[in-house]
Amino acid sequence: MKLPVNYKEFKKDPVKALLFITLSAIGYLYVDNKMNYQGQIETCYDKTIILEGKVEKLNYKINRADSALAVATTKLKILTTLNKIEDI
Repeated sequence: MKLPVNYKEFKKDPVKALLFITLSAIGYLYVDNKMNYQGQIETCYDKTIILEGKVEKLNYKINRADSALAVATTKLKILTTLNKIEDI
């Protein structure tokens, strides 16, 4: 692999050579960081989809349980009103 800055150029103007190397490193780190965040975003998106499905199922179960409780409470009130069972 050939370096973009050779020793003669570095010796002639070290400030420009170091600036070029530094900018190259910063550019590489920026792109690498962007790729890493993109991977994390995709992973979080997949997890969010899964968790939303679980929340949907649990909300359905809660609504069913709430409906069953309402029916049972209504039947209990009716039976209590008709004196078929005693109040607790």
